[in-house]
Amino acid sequence: MLRYLPFLLVLALWIYAFVDCLNTPEEEVRHLPKVVWVIVILLFGEVLVGPVAWLLTGRVRRAPTGGSTPSQWQRDGAARWVAPDDNPEFLRSLERDDPRNDG
Repeated sequence: MLRYLPFLLVLALWIYAFVDCLNTPEEEVRHLPKVVWVIVILLFGEVLVGPVAWLLTGRVRRAPTGGSTPSQWQRDGAARWVAPDDNPEFLRSLERDDPRNDG
């Protein structure tokens, strides 16, 4: 069973690169026309040259919009998670909701 794993990994990369190339808009394709990239991926997919070339150089890669990359979260500190017992707002809400304080 393990002897089929390299073949399956190559096939998965080949299919991923092919579908990614087909779904990429024409204006985001670099270096070659999109049709040529499809042919390169199909012809040289078995030896990984086509899919790897597509993934490395064929498409313009952009960061997610809205500044939502993990490195920006760490730099800005805006998306810091705080444990409930360290969150003053949560502790105040517990005090407000406590039925013993209604008296």
